[in-house]
Amino acid sequence: MQTSTQTSMPTFGSRLSAAMNQHGPVCVGIDPHVELLREWGLTVDAAGVRELAMRCVEAFGGNVAIVKPQSAFFEQFGSAGVAVLEETLDGLRAAGTLTLLDVKRGDVDSTMAGYAAAHLGPQAPIHADAITVSPFLGFGSLAPALDLAQDVGAGLFVLALTSNPEGHEVQHAIRPDGRTVARSIVDAVAELNADTPTGQRVGDIGLVVGATTGAAIAELDLAEALAACRGPLLAPGVGAQGGTVEDIADAFGPAARQVLPSASRSVLGAGPDTSALRKALQATSAHAARVLG
Repeated sequence: MQTSTQTSMPTFGSRLSAAMNQHGPVCVGIDPHVELLREWGLTVDAAGVRELAMRCVEAFGGNVAIVKPQSAFFEQFGSAGVAVLEETLDGLRAAGTLTLLDVKRGDVDSTMAGYAAAHLGPQAPIHADAITVSPFLGFGSLAPALDLAQDVGAGLFVLALTSNPEGHEVQHAIRPDGRTVARSIVDAVAELNADTPTGQRVGDIGLVVGATTGAAIAELDLAEALAACRGPLLAPGVGAQGGTVEDIADAFGPAARQVLPSASRSVLGAGPDTSALRKALQATSAHAARVLG
């Protein structure tokens, strides 16, 4: 995937590679769910979400490779919550920190183009550096988002192998060509990242592979394919969901250096004090850097 002739902006992969090298390979989440708002002593409304999010912006901005706000926890408070999401993304951008908006969009044709336009590029109203997308209407359904991402120097993270029990039914299914659905998604991303410059840590298009999917990676013999895809590998589930960076190193093998362990509750649990949040993030990032490289 090449830098578009329409923009001089560096590619998402080059920016993320530099951020991972500088700060360590961690993605920290901002998940203002109801239980966390209550734990922090905040009101369960858009005002409480804003207080939590702005503390996270202060703690995380400039201190981590990439931050992943979970859109649903903002959207549940309507237009006021979405306004807070916009402010959160803008604040992280002002701090020089990359953002990955977890929206898991997946549709076809003009609808997928609309989702992409909402989030990718400097003119997007809810502007993130990358978004999560679902390929389970067929990988080709992602074309409008892929095209826009290339044009504006943005990234996508494509769901491939998730930890929820129901995911097995689709992701492990065998296609007519003999590959699993998960393997076909990994291979498609590998094609998109084929032009990633030698020496650059990751390419523009990533995958979502759960931190606790080690048994499935082994069962489906995916470790080598994940390494060959060249993309960043978002691994949600570190900490509160039971995943560890040591598990990731074992399971992902040759692809371990591409992994972005995603920690949310394990870091956010240190709040609401901003300095405590920052310290928890720094400890998590340092540990991940030691284990994954």
